[in-house]
Amino acid sequence: MSTDVGEETTDAELAARCQRDPDLFTAVHDRYHRDIYLYVAGRLDIQIAEDLAAETFLVAFDRRDRYDPERGELRPWLFGIATNLIARHRRKETRRYRALAKLDPQPVVEGHEDRVVTSVAAERMQPHLARALAALTGGERDVLLLVALGQLSYDEVAQALGIAVGTVGSRLSRARTKIMARIDKGNVRG
Repeated sequence: MSTDVGEETTDAELAARCQRDPDLFTAVHDRYHRDIYLYVAGRLDIQIAEDLAAETFLVAFDRRDRYDPERGELRPWLFGIATNLIARHRRKETRRYRALAKLDPQPVVEGHEDRVVTSVAAERMQPHLARALAALTGGERDVLLLVALGQLSYDEVAQALGIAVGTVGSRLSRARTKIMARIDKGNVRG
C-alpha cells in the first residue's frame, strides 16, 4: 500500500487507512491542523492554541480506532474534540472575556483611511463584544464560535457537538439575539 495521501482521498478512506497504518495520521494533521489551530486561537489566547491544537490531534490519534467513518467527515469530529478540550479552559476563557470587557474603549481618531476607521471601530467594539460573549451560555458560545471562527456548517456543528441540527439553529439564533441586545451601538460608534 502506498503511503501517499492526496487531496482526493476522502476522510472515510483516510480514517480507515489510518486505523491500519498509524503513520498515515500525519495526513489528517496536515489536512486539518490550520483549521483547528485558528478555531482554538479564536476561542482562547494564541499562546495556548498551539498546545490545544496539538492535543486535539493527540486525542484523535489515540481514538482513531474508534472513529466510525459512517458518522461523517473527520473535520467536525476534530472540531468536536477541540471544543471539548476548550471546555476544560472555559473558566479561563470567560475570565478573559470579562477582562476584555473592562477595557475602556479608545477614543475615536478621525482619519480618512478605511483601514484606520475599521481598526478604531474594532478596538471600540472589542470590550462590548467580549462582555456579550461572556454572557452567553457555554452551548450558545460553542455554536456561535464554531460557525464564526471554525466556519462549520450547521450539520458540522451538530456533528461536532453531538446535538441536533435544529438545536444548532436555535442556539445560534439565541446567541445572535443576546449579542445584539448586549452591544450598545451608541457607545460602539462613539
